[in-house]
Amino acid sequence: MPDVMSSSRLIGVGVGPGDPELVTVKGVNALRAADVVVVPVMDTGERGRAEATVLHYVPQEKVVRVVFALNERTDHGRREAAWDAAGDRVAELLRAHGSVAFATIGDPNVYSTFTYLAHTVGALVPGVVVETVPGITAMQDLAARSGAVLTEGTEPLTLVPVTAGAAVLKDALNGPGTVVAYKFGRQAAEVAEALRETGRIEDAVWGSALGLDGESIRSAAELDGAPLPYLSTLIAPARRDGTRGGKL
Repeated sequence: MPDVMSSSRLIGVGVGPGDPELVTVKGVNALRAADVVVVPVMDTGERGRAEATVLHYVPQEKVVRVVFALNERTDHGRREAAWDAAGDRVAELLRAHGSVAFATIGDPNVYSTFTYLAHTVGALVPGVVVETVPGITAMQDLAARSGAVLTEGTEPLTLVPVTAGAAVLKDALNGPGTVVAYKFGRQAAEVAEALRETGRIEDAVWGSALGLDGESIRSAAELDGAPLPYLSTLIAPARRDGTRGGKL
């Protein structure tokens, strides 16, 4: 058993938005070097994107599935209990192994479950070293696949989780820069309305299941109000006049 006071390492590894080819070399090396790789699993038990991606690079026997209430949006107490249970499980793994990697879709420092996990484990395992390996985000993948340019010159970039409410998105759309919206599938109708009201819908693009079977990339003008997959991403590029270097 390792000396957890001095040698335990918890590494949050960003494995990208779903396409296994978008895991970085450093990310693959971190997954393979860890003693075990934890993947978050919904309480329904279904395989998530992080697990599916990880299995392209490490054997199943090295993967430990830990349940998180990832689909819990309303019962805060139940969600907290799930985080606590997950933290206890990872702390147990750290006491038995020198290094534990936690695979998260996208980047571990951008709206990631890893943030909560690291906070919990830090209190349970004194001296644990917490590290992160950055991952490619859904907005980068969607920009590449759709041809949308995220930023030019001095343009700001605003990232909004629509779970914060459509009003937050509308405020961002009224600003001067590019707006990216995450987690908007269940509020697709409100998002479309906000885009139309702010005059941003014609240039905006949305995508889901990027790099996977069932990939969909379309103009936001085609949004008809029907719900979309929860992990949908939208890019509303900044208003531009078409001149080269106009925002420099």
